[in-house]
Amino acid sequence: QVQLVESGGGFVQPGGSLRLSCVASGSIGSISDMGWYRLAPGKQRDLVARINTGGTTDYSDSVKGRFAITRDNAKNSVYLQMNSLKPEDTAVYVCNVYRHFPLPPANYWGQGTQVTVSS
Repeated sequence: QVQLVESGGGFVQPGGSLRLSCVASGSIGSISDMGWYRLAPGKQRDLVARINTGGTTDYSDSVKGRFAITRDNAKNSVYLQMNSLKPEDTAVYVCNVYRHFPLPPANYWGQGTQVTVSS
């Protein structure tokens, strides 16, 4: 099993910034993709950003140019720098990792961290 612990959420005014962190521990094995999803009230869970082992990134159109995902493979960590935050970014942000080895491959999810953007 892989345990994921997120941190860095909170309350921020529109236009502000937050940096989320997620650390993986346990039976790490070989992790490929790491990413962040968000869940807003009344909405489905949506991909925010993801990054593979080579550093290739993928972003939701709604956050392109404002958010940046990075990872530190030595620390089994993934980060999400969020700038120019908007009220519509309010959600629970959940860390996700895909472990492809040992078999069977599996997705793991954190508990989530609340981000609230409001004036």
